[in-house]
Amino acid sequence: MGQVAEGMTAKLVAAFAPEHLAVIDETNQHHGHAGWKESGETHFKVEITAAAFAGKGRVERQRMVYQILAADLAGPVHALALVVKAPGEA
Repeated sequence: MGQVAEGMTAKLVAAFAPEHLAVIDETNQHHGHAGWKESGETHFKVEITAAAFAGKGRVERQRMVYQILAADLAGPVHALALVVKAPGEA
């Protein structure tokens, strides 16, 4: 895991205490796309399951994650795909 992914992981753990968290660097799948860099860590997928998302809609959940990762999205992260669930959701 690279430095950007480690930082994102730490922020998400601190904010949501997730049951499940995967921060996946998908940069290599976007070779040649906008924002791609040879050094990697520009395109990510985050899968997170946490009690904080219970009772919230999809957009509200995504906004909660975007708020925590705002500095990353303003800096090194060009693209972020999210799978945000509450415990017990398939």
